[in-house]
Amino acid sequence: MQTISNYNFKGKKALIRVDFNVPLNENFEITDDTRMRAALPTIKKVIEGGGSPVIMSHLGRPKNGPEEKFSLKPLVNHLSELLGGATVNIAPDCIGDEVKAMANNIKPGEVLILENLRFYKEETKGDEEFAKKLSEIGDCWINDAFGTAHRAHASTAVIAKFFPNDKMFGYLIESEVESLDKVVKNPQRPLTAIMGGAKVSSKITIIENLLDKVDNLILGGGMTFTFVKANGGNVGNSICEDDYIETAKTIQKVAKEKGVNLIFATDVLAADAFSNDANTKILPAKEIPEGWQGLDAGPESVESFKEVIKKSGTILWNGPVGVFEMETFAKGSVAVGEAVVEATKNGAFSLVGGGDSVALVNQFGFADGVSYISTAGGALLEYLEGKTLPGIAAVRGE
Repeated sequence: MQTISNYNFKGKKALIRVDFNVPLNENFEITDDTRMRAALPTIKKVIEGGGSPVIMSHLGRPKNGPEEKFSLKPLVNHLSELLGGATVNIAPDCIGDEVKAMANNIKPGEVLILENLRFYKEETKGDEEFAKKLSEIGDCWINDAFGTAHRAHASTAVIAKFFPNDKMFGYLIESEVESLDKVVKNPQRPLTAIMGGAKVSSKITIIENLLDKVDNLILGGGMTFTFVKANGGNVGNSICEDDYIETAKTIQKVAKEKGVNLIFATDVLAADAFSNDANTKILPAKEIPEGWQGLDAGPESVESFKEVIKKSGTILWNGPVGVFEMETFAKGSVAVGEAVVEATKNGAFSLVGGGDSVALVNQFGFADGVSYISTAGGALLEYLEGKTLPGIAAVRGE
């Protein structure tokens, strides 16, 4: 398999599938350029190797063909700035003779952005003819969009067949896959997964898959109360999925059979309203009265979480253990973050993924203290569920 590190880009047009689906404000100004920055090492590698990057991406969800509000034009100047003033042009389309002509005329070191791929329904349908037209614009294909790697779209997977010997991962996907494999395939033991969030239903497949891999599984956040209720506890007004009580019982049974240490809150910080200014008190997780709801892990629970985390060799963190967006209920998640950073400092490999978790580590300054922060949402979760990602398999030739 080709790699971006050993490929010769001299004189080549490199089609790079990136995830430039960045947020824009009402003035079409970029409000968060994290995804653009994540792709810079790959783009720079092509330029430094004497090639010309041709950038492909989607932006938003256009429904019926081209819409100006979903154009990639607002990204041109910013990408030029990020690349130290490199010449960046945008094509009027993403396929066709005019686009091919523009690509053929770019000089080494210049960058061409193709217009929004999703202006064509064929992109998300994985249309082979559309993929072929895209492939005619470049000499090689680099997939660096891990955020869309779980989609079998034309530009993320189908296009691979037109580059049998000239396809590779970009640095972002390389690092994502390498880091995830350290957790899923080659973990240092003990392996601890911290799964938080509101609902068991959204994490059930991941939890079931992780039971075959982890030594410790810490469950936090709102999903705690489905487990507490499954064990006969009273959860008051806490979030609880009654439809998943039997599932919670099964998970506990399977964890015991597989020798997995399953940990969830024994005490909680409860409130009489979903508000930062609510009245609060520490209560046993199984004794929450009506009118009260658990919104954060309690001090006893936090200590048990920390003890497990600090002894871990590998840590996967996906989801907070409380409503961290409200200061009153952030202490549990902050304590978990501190423990993850301490374990990392002592040699553990820690991976943080999922929107809320990433927001949390950034908000509380833990980002530099963990081993890896995943940029992906759905792709990360599907990889952890053990699913084959089309965008990964296409490059590997699987």
